[in-house]
Amino acid sequence: MTGIRISVPDTAPAGEIIDIRVMIQHPMESGFRRDNRGGAIPRDIITRFECTYAGETVFAADFHPAIAANPLLSFHTRAIESGVLEFRWTDQDGQVWRETAEITVT
Repeated sequence: MTGIRISVPDTAPAGEIIDIRVMIQHPMESGFRRDNRGGAIPRDIITRFECTYAGETVFAADFHPAIAANPLLSFHTRAIESGVLEFRWTDQDGQVWRETAEITVT
């Protein structure tokens, strides 16, 4: 994996709905494709994404082999308090990638 991109506003008024976008670079191999010699390309997928804010899960998704490489997610939550949003991706082998973003609520 080479990168994670996160788009979260730096500030928001209390109660405002905010747009969050996240993307992780990952090949998301389904396990159904073959290489140029006919050998199976092993399955390698992210199976779970979760976002927490102020200690609560605000968005979660389970991924399956049909998800495209470099999955991009866009979702909304309400700005309730200044703090940290934590983003967590988990792959089929239990490996976890984490990233955070801070938001100031006015």
